[in-house]
Order: sequence, then C-alpha cells, then structure tokens
Amino acid sequence: MANTVLLSLLLCFITITAVHSRSLPDPTSSDLISDGLHTPNYLRLNPLSLSAEAESTCEQTYGFLPCTTTVLGNLFLIIAYGYLMFVSATYLSGGSELLLQILGPGVIGGLFLPILGALPDAMLILVSGLSGTKEVAQSQVSVGMGLLAGSTVMLITVIWGSCVIVGKCDLRELAAVDGQDTKGFDLTGSGVSTDIWTCYAARIMAISIIPFIIVQLPQLLSSSSARRLAVLIALIVSVSMLISYCLYQVFQPWIQRRKIAYAKHRHVISGVMKHLRQRALGRLLNDQGEPNMDVIKKLFDAIDVNKDSRLSKSELKALIIGIRFDEIDLDQDDAVEKILTDFDTSHDSFISIEEFKTAICKWLNVAKGGRPGSADAGPQTIKVLDDYHEQTKHEHALLGAEEVQSDEIVEGVENPKWISFKAGMMLLLGAIIAAAFADPLVDAVDNFSDATSIPTFFISFIALPLATNSSEAVSAIIFASRKKIRTASLTFSELYGAVTMNNVLCLSVFLGLVYARDLTWDFSSEVLVILIVCLVMGGFASFRTRFPLWTCSVAYILYPFSLALVYVLDYVFGWS
Repeated sequence: MANTVLLSLLLCFITITAVHSRSLPDPTSSDLISDGLHTPNYLRLNPLSLSAEAESTCEQTYGFLPCTTTVLGNLFLIIAYGYLMFVSATYLSGGSELLLQILGPGVIGGLFLPILGALPDAMLILVSGLSGTKEVAQSQVSVGMGLLAGSTVMLITVIWGSCVIVGKCDLRELAAVDGQDTKGFDLTGSGVSTDIWTCYAARIMAISIIPFIIVQLPQLLSSSSARRLAVLIALIVSVSMLISYCLYQVFQPWIQRRKIAYAKHRHVISGVMKHLRQRALGRLLNDQGEPNMDVIKKLFDAIDVNKDSRLSKSELKALIIGIRFDEIDLDQDDAVEKILTDFDTSHDSFISIEEFKTAICKWLNVAKGGRPGSADAGPQTIKVLDDYHEQTKHEHALLGAEEVQSDEIVEGVENPKWISFKAGMMLLLGAIIAAAFADPLVDAVDNFSDATSIPTFFISFIALPLATNSSEAVSAIIFASRKKIRTASLTFSELYGAVTMNNVLCLSVFLGLVYARDLTWDFSSEVLVILIVCLVMGGFASFRTRFPLWTCSVAYILYPFSLALVYVLDYVFGWS
C-alpha cells in the first residue's frame, strides 16, 4: 500500500515537472501582452514557469523521469528514489533470509548473499561515475564516495552502538548472561559479549582498508602517472581481497566445524580429568609437581570393571555417564571416541595401563600449561584442573556451541521449492529496482547540491546510507534485541562483514570507474575518515569479546567526528 501511494505521488510529480504550462493571466493586469523586452508579471511570478536557462540545466533521467531545479522538488525526488532504494534493499534482505532458511552458509551464505547485500551501494557508485561526460562523472563521483564513506561509518558507529544498547545483558567475568538484563544502564556491569569468530570478522574488516592506503600514498606526489598507477594497483589488490574474502566465507563453516570439534574435544578431556581427580584416592600430582603413578594406577583399576587390564568402550561409556557435561550438548558415544582418539595409541579400540598413564601425564602437563613442576604443585592439583576445565569451557563458548550447517537443504522446511522460488523473485525484483533507480537518485542528489550549494559528499554521506542500509540496520537491531551471545555474535559479524564488503566490492567498483574513465582521485579527507573509523572500531573489537555499555559512546562519538573532520580538512585546510 505504501509503495502504491509513493508511486502515485511520483507520477503526479512527473506530470507537474515534465509538462510546463502557463497559468491564466489576471484579467485586471495591465501587463497582458509582452512587448518583447519585458517579461509579463504572470510569467515572472508563476513558480511552474521555467526559463530556458533553467530547463537547460535540468535533464530528465531516461528521458521521462521527473527533474527539477528547485530545492523542494529535488528533496522530494531524493526521498522518493531513496525510498525505492530502501524497498530494493528490503527485497534483497528478505530474499536472502528466505534462502538461508533452506540453505547453509557455504557458497550461498558466504559468496552470493554478501554480494547481494552490497548491491544497492555498488549500483549507486557505478552510475555516479558512468553519467555523461568525463567532467560530469568527475562531479557526480563524489556522490559515490559519500555513499561509500557514509555506509561504512554509519554501520560501525550508530548501528553498532544501538545494537549494544538493545542487546545488553548482565555481564559476568567471562561473558554476558543470556536473556538476563537486571542491571539496567550500568556502564560496566551491563553490555554484550560475542564469540571468537566475531573478533576474526573485525580483524578482517580492519585489514580490508589496505586498498585505501595504497591508492592514497601517491597523492603526496605531483606525478599524475604515479597516481594512475596507484589506482590500478589498489584496484588489483581490492579485487584480490574480494575474491579471498568470498572464499574465506565459503570455507568458514568447515573451519568452524574443525575448531568447534577441537574445543569440544579439549573440554571432554578436561571434564574427564576433573572427574578422575575427584575419584582419586590421593593426589594426581605429587609434592614435586609430577604425575603420581600410584594414584593413576588405582584410577585405572577402578574404571576397569572386568579386571582384564584394559579399558573397553563400554567401560569408558560408563565413565562418561558418571560425568555431568551441563555446559555442552554432549553425545556420549562421540565423547568415547574422543577419549579413544587421545588415549588409544595402538588403535585396537582398547586402552592399556601404559596408554592410560601416558595420556593422563600428557593432559596433566597441558593443564599446568607445560610449566615444569615445583615443590608446591602437588597441593594445587585441584586448582590446576578446575582452572583448566573453566578455560576449556570458555573456549568452547567463545567458538560457539551450535553446529554449522552445510550447503544442503535443511530438513523440516515446508515446501522448499516454493520458498526458493519466492526468494529468487524477491532477489530479482530488488536487483531490478536498484538498477533502475540508482541513476535517478544520483541525479537528484547532484541537482539538490546545485540548488542548495551543499557539497554532494555531505548529502550522500548522511542521506543515501539511510536508504541503502536501513533495512539491514533495522534487521541487526531486532536480531540483537534477542539478548543472546549467539545472536549478538551474528549481528556484529554481519555488521563487520557489510563494512568489509563495502571496502572491497564497492571500492573495486569505484576504483574501476576512476581508472577506466581516467578520473581524478581527490578524496584524501574521505579516505582518512574511513581509515580512522575502521581502525578504531576494528582494533577495538579484534581483541575482546565483552563490550560493556560504555563502549557504545565510543561508536556514537565517531559519527559526528567523521563529518566534522571532513569539513575541517576540506573547507578549512583545503585538502580537496
């Protein structure tokens, strides 16, 4: 309904702006006939009557879409076309979510969907540099740079900070407590926590600024050939990083499975060690901090129910049943296999006394951190094993306990063919809308800039990201509001991923335009803003998984700081 109303208003505006008619003159006016030297009053005062000079500066996109030279007219067009770009982003986002209901995060989630998410921005950047002559393209390309910088800054400042506020939970020493929010707006006791994969995503985002640095370095030189070469090198590096990032996303689920399996393996072994320590008829470590072989032998005899001097799978399963692994969803048979993998060096599916002693000694040393024994290590056995168990539990939680899906149809989804068709139609419609209305939106921004004398960068920096990223922003905030570590991890990972895709895909499109059309790269202050924000937020999130509530203030401050920095550098110090 809202789309229909908007299109109706747009058609009305087309009629008003595309057809220039004269108003009937006032019968009482004495200036009814033009003498050829003076313009009649009714022509001077009629706002719909445009001069020939005004018409020459207003060119209709595609030959039929509306154009105007007035401030209010262009503002209306920016809102209308911006809303259509928002609709495009909504369709792309909705289609992506439908696909993820039936497909895993491999090729589809890692390669296809991130590119679709950046499509509206990429289309706007592309048309901003393809329009008209080289001079026109040079003028309009600042719209693309404003959108690129604005999207990046908005996602990891305003949206990032908002996700911290709506997703806040009570913070413990290691992580946030899912669903528990009793501390209100406590700046240090309330906040969000993420898994270790989110840190990796933040590091990748920080690394993705390398092409910006490459293209910016030769700006210190006066040689135009060096600048053009730098654009080409930055383009090659950016495309290479785009391909590498997509491949990483494709193979990330496999990497995640391996690391989660290893973390679960360590946690199972630490739980077994903790349980054995509780059952031991003495200390596992002697006064010298070395494994106590007599106690380890007694433990083996206690587990060896049939007294055949070897531990079978059934005896190991009985041991596992007696251990409570409340922290993880543990399959008992899988836990037995993990123990056999570590203990059974002869691969005969049994554990001998020597294998048992060797494995216990190895894990005791691992629990101690590989440090040599000391005189007081024996009495600290309990603390050593308890600390190690807590460490492995935290490691497993950071990696994420949920299994990673593959690129196969998820079982239990009703009518996957219909969902696939619906998702495909939504993605196609979103792509068509983005392609059709990107050029008119860029023209409207350029005309609005001419009418108001406001630089196009600031208009595109503030307004366009609201259109192209608003659906993604709303989705991220709603997802963060579920107040769970898992959903917070996914939310912030998607924000970092969106910025990374801006820095590699959208920048590749931008650099390709600059090189192909031999445009001038003169965006030093804009690049500096992107570098500062990505480095600050990327460095901030790369080495921590807990974000107290006060951290959102850092993100919020960076947004007005970015605008002020560009203004000062460009209009006070004259960088551009």
